[in-house]
Amino acid sequence: MSLQQKIDRITDILRRDDGISGAMHYTEQTSWILFLKFLDDYEAEKAEKADEAILSGIDYTPVLDEEYRWSNWACPKTPDGKPDIQKARTGDDLREYVNGELFPYLKGFRNDSQADPGSFRYKIGAIFEYLDNKIASGHTLREVLDIIDTLNFQSETELFELSQVYEGLLQNMGDAGGYAGEFYTPRSLIRAIVQVIDPQPGQSVYDAAAGSCGFLIEAFEHLKAGRQQLTTSQWDQIQQQTFYGYEKTTLAYVMGMMNMILHGIESPNLYRQNTLTQNIRDIQEKDRFDLILANPPFGGKEKAQIQQNFPIQSNATELLFLQHFMKSLKSGGKAAIV
Repeated sequence: MSLQQKIDRITDILRRDDGISGAMHYTEQTSWILFLKFLDDYEAEKAEKADEAILSGIDYTPVLDEEYRWSNWACPKTPDGKPDIQKARTGDDLREYVNGELFPYLKGFRNDSQADPGSFRYKIGAIFEYLDNKIASGHTLREVLDIIDTLNFQSETELFELSQVYEGLLQNMGDAGGYAGEFYTPRSLIRAIVQVIDPQPGQSVYDAAAGSCGFLIEAFEHLKAGRQQLTTSQWDQIQQQTFYGYEKTTLAYVMGMMNMILHGIESPNLYRQNTLTQNIRDIQEKDRFDLILANPPFGGKEKAQIQQNFPIQSNATELLFLQHFMKSLKSGGKAAIV
């Protein structure tokens, strides 16, 4: 069964659940489960590399405590690698564990005083702060977990395939909810724009209306294509200090954050905030960006209080965003705005 067929099967299963209503719900719920499986594979790969490099003094500390890792709560295995039916929770036990223990644990990452806001741990907390398990039946959840457990995100091919399937889920969610422009700008348009702008290593990239982060991800893919020519420090900068964005709506923010991490951007600088609440008179040179790529909302209305943040006052969101972009672009920078 292909990855797409597995995701389609999960969608069919979730449609029967009393807690799920429509494409936005099943995409959101599939997303958090996919993300936790991805995280488990990501951590396993990091630990494996650390073991290989132990003589070099490289060490890796897992983000998740042992009991909250996928291999313990979601799909435990026997010593010979087969599903451990005795240990695997299902029904009410599984639902109560996820709602009462797992989610509170993950949400707590955002409030951890030890966590650096740029760290992977903090980003996980930022995702789960706005998520809840809506799958009403623990038996339904068990079916979904068992399917997702068959995926292997240590495989570059499967990770690429996942990113493509996930884009399709986001597009379907936007179309079904009437929010297509909010969540999803057509990939062909994004790709054409990024090719023309041609991001280079060392340049910062900004989207103030990030949605599911299509522009930032395509810019990352553009830079990643030349990875073999990059130094280690350049690659680290691309991962951590290149992509910046704001997103106003909670669901788009969560989807955007997960989308960036699933595509390989380990520490996205994505923040949940209405960009237009920022007074553009306060934007200094240090706050500006080399490249701006965006598809801001058109036809929206902003109240008078927000309009005070702009020299040219208007209630039309597109005119306010245009002023924000003009003020946020570095001298000599480039912008491409739908």
